[in-house]
Amino acid sequence: MQIRPLRVDDHPAAIELLVQTFGPFFEDYAHPLLGEQVFVHQHGRWEQDYRDEVPTLHNPSAGRHACAATVPDGTLSGLVSWRFDPTPRHGQIYLLAVSPRYRRQGIGRKLCEHAIAHMRAGDVEVVQIGTGGDTFHAPARAGDTPCTKHLGLCTCRSPSTWVPPEVVSPRPLPRPGAR
Repeated sequence: MQIRPLRVDDHPAAIELLVQTFGPFFEDYAHPLLGEQVFVHQHGRWEQDYRDEVPTLHNPSAGRHACAATVPDGTLSGLVSWRFDPTPRHGQIYLLAVSPRYRRQGIGRKLCEHAIAHMRAGDVEVVQIGTGGDTFHAPARAGDTPCTKHLGLCTCRSPSTWVPPEVVSPRPLPRPGAR
């Protein structure tokens, strides 16, 4: 497996992967939960939204990064996109998707490791991975998954998984109220 920056020629496969990966979330979870009218208003163009967004995912000058994981024949097996803001030294893994054919092979973990290492090099101290409060994202929130344990993730009360500062940053953070 190779991890490299997302390229323009990856866009069609990346769009297909995102639609395949997140289709069950939108159609099986969000649509019934929100009802027709609200779903159509909020997410009625979710597939087109991915088509519009993929070309903007890798724009380092804007603090947006995306990498593709490819297998030896060049097939896109996964992708990760992340953003970080150097001012609060906060990063976010924005999208993570692995093709069903290549799941349970450590690709998602390696993509997360890659993104976190890149953010660490950018002086980020805390990384957020949005996981929602829904059943679709439950595996990402599970505290006992190999990926969660390996990356040292912790969960908080919001529907996100956080990589704590001691994992991302080698230097200790100041305690609240300390100078």
